Amino acid sequence: MIHDMANVFLSLEPCNGDQIGYDPMENGLYLSHHKELSYSLNPYTSVLKRNAPTNNMIISTLSNDSGSFKRLRRTPSLGESFGSSTFYSTDSSSGGSNNCSLPRIGSTNSVNSLSLQPGLHFRDHVWALNQRYLAAEAIEEAAADIINQEEENGEGMKLVQLLITCAEAVACRDKSRASVLLSELRASALVFGTSFQRVASCFMQGLADRLALVQPLGTVGYVATPAMNKTDIALEKKEEALRLLYETCPHIQFGHFVANCSILEAFEGESFIHVVDLGMSLGLPHGHQWRRLIQSLVNRPGQPPHRLRITAVGQNIEKLQIIGDELEDYARSLGINLEFSAVESNLENLKPKDIKVYDGEVLVVNSILQLHCVVKESRGALNSVLQVVHELSPKILVLVEQDSSHNGPFFLGRFMEALHYYSAIFDSLDVMLPKYDTRRAKIEQFYFAEEIKNIVSCEGPARVERHERVDQWRRRMSRAGFQAAPIKMVSQAKQWLAKVNGHEGFTITEEKGCLVLGWKSKPIVAASCWKC
Repeated sequence: MIHDMANVFLSLEPCNGDQIGYDPMENGLYLSHHKELSYSLNPYTSVLKRNAPTNNMIISTLSNDSGSFKRLRRTPSLGESFGSSTFYSTDSSSGGSNNCSLPRIGSTNSVNSLSLQPGLHFRDHVWALNQRYLAAEAIEEAAADIINQEEENGEGMKLVQLLITCAEAVACRDKSRASVLLSELRASALVFGTSFQRVASCFMQGLADRLALVQPLGTVGYVATPAMNKTDIALEKKEEALRLLYETCPHIQFGHFVANCSILEAFEGESFIHVVDLGMSLGLPHGHQWRRLIQSLVNRPGQPPHRLRITAVGQNIEKLQIIGDELEDYARSLGINLEFSAVESNLENLKPKDIKVYDGEVLVVNSILQLHCVVKESRGALNSVLQVVHELSPKILVLVEQDSSHNGPFFLGRFMEALHYYSAIFDSLDVMLPKYDTRRAKIEQFYFAEEIKNIVSCEGPARVERHERVDQWRRRMSRAGFQAAPIKMVSQAKQWLAKVNGHEGFTITEEKGCLVLGWKSKPIVAASCWKC
């Protein structure tokens, strides 16, 4: 395949006398002397043109009015800057329009021109180059898929192009251009419109928030990124949206089903069993996952366990205890001896001593859509959590995560991948709920929109929605000392899906021992099991 977008995104040529180094805080390359970079740039609009030959609206090119290419200069690297894709601003001295785009690293000359700095390893440069290639692939594939979905709708095509153009302007810190495009988006991206109009409205909000945090062109530095805006919406509205999502969509229920089946298999024939739940199933009320597990333990062949222990890890100890009391009452009514305890801690500060493990009991660890929140640039936080889990020596660790690449170092790559991912989710909601159903609006605006805005507008510690693909999780888990425990229940999972959700668009596939829930071939959630 000829990567039209990649050909632009991946070419970087340093000026004479400059050196390119690797900044682990930025997950990218930086210029040692902060001099101008000269780029060989080509428009990457051929994908859009090829898919919409009759549409005159195209993504902005990188040349100025005279046809000459711009020279971009790099702003100093900051620990909480907006990632590598926003390192570059148009040089005000070059004249011309303010259009700009991302560089690419890919030509033979650019690779040969890398001059390693003392103390840096060549693998750091290779890693950075590879990240740019991966980001470019994400941009091209996501754009092509979205365009293919919308090509029958002329207005949809225009909205796709307008959204991508606005993302480019925001990435380039072109406030005036981005503000104009955001005004156009507000008129087209409707909360109660088509599925793509609705998802575009969420990304428009994220772009507006991100634009408010950057300095105008020609300045150096960034406005500090705020903490994740958990107070932007009432807590009860977000909790209601989560409950509606659980009841309406199979995403979370799929994770609970696969986790419980794997846990039951690990507990087979055991009398003293212990579950450690990281995040207590997203804080859903009533402990749905564990009610089903208790019921399954009662119905399993042979005697029920002598003792079941559940340890919940989370920061809202009062809420966890309420759930625990309800679970203990429910278990007692079924003749199960349940001991519930709660550990008040976030995952990053969790210590092995916080979890009480008794001799002779079989331990499993459950993580439903939790670990991506501790994935950071340095990987230290995640490694710390995995080390704690490893020291507990669980029989299995069940890991359920969003299966998408929203943690790349380059803004446009993340933006396009997220746009592709959430377009599929909103498309599925279109099928499951009527157009003007308030439940759908609550799920989209109070749950998924918050995720989207965090991915698009936040950087540094404030960006916690760092979803990654199952292959990346496989590498992370392997480095942390875990071994894959293949899940062999794809037929059972498909039967479950047909029972709880009759929509044909949802699929379940097996991928290298993991189970993946998707919508029309687009992966949504992946479940995997690991052992020490």
